[in-house]
Amino acid sequence: MTVLLQIDGVSRYFAGYTALSDVSTAVETGTIHAVIGPNGAGKTTLFNVVSGVLLPSSGQVRFAGVDYTRRKPDRVLAMGIARNFQQVRLFRGLSVLENVMIGRHCRMATGARGLLGLGIFNRAAETQARATAREMLEFVGIGARNERLPGELTLVDQRRLEIARALASDPRLLLLDEPAAGMNPAEVRELTGLIGRIRDRGITILMVEHHMRLVMAAADRITVLSAGRVIADGPPQQVQRDELVIAAYLGKPHAPAHGR
Repeated sequence: MTVLLQIDGVSRYFAGYTALSDVSTAVETGTIHAVIGPNGAGKTTLFNVVSGVLLPSSGQVRFAGVDYTRRKPDRVLAMGIARNFQQVRLFRGLSVLENVMIGRHCRMATGARGLLGLGIFNRAAETQARATAREMLEFVGIGARNERLPGELTLVDQRRLEIARALASDPRLLLLDEPAAGMNPAEVRELTGLIGRIRDRGITILMVEHHMRLVMAAADRITVLSAGRVIADGPPQQVQRDELVIAAYLGKPHAPAHGR
């Protein structure tokens, strides 16, 4: 199996502390790869580096063999890496459908300017964007709500909306940051099925998640961070038996805490 995302020796320093220290892992094409760890482990910092929100202090990230370490988030998205956010970020003044169309417009020559009334209107491209947005909303299970405003949706459906918007950009790699946050057990089971269906569409998934039942049910490989360092990396059955992982989750000290 080929490697789609390669993270090599990534470190990230902030004033007075280290969030990531020499983090390396590889995400293989067509897999679901989870990043887990206790609070303060550096998971969100790693996601922000991969998505271009943060520059690493050292190290490299490569996508399909291309070093994109210093590219800005919009260029990272254009490469085929899309993400959601732990704290939902939606355009509150646009409809559910229009929010997803924003995701599709990154693949169009006018970007989102036409949709927002700031550029040349291309009717054919707009029709295509609308059709793609409807398809993605149906795919994530909220197609009947496409004319509503995001604020009218439950938090769970807002999370589905963010996933639909990310999928509309036609990514090769989807980054999911805490997708199960705030969900009850039945909703988590539905999310597990959705993540599997996304992978079945040929999209590789890298996710940060605290919900261990979801991780163990969905992930092909798990990278475990603690205090900004990788302490385990392998298939779920191997990781859950790792003594360092057990110690990290039980709060037994094995390394100084300095990540976030």
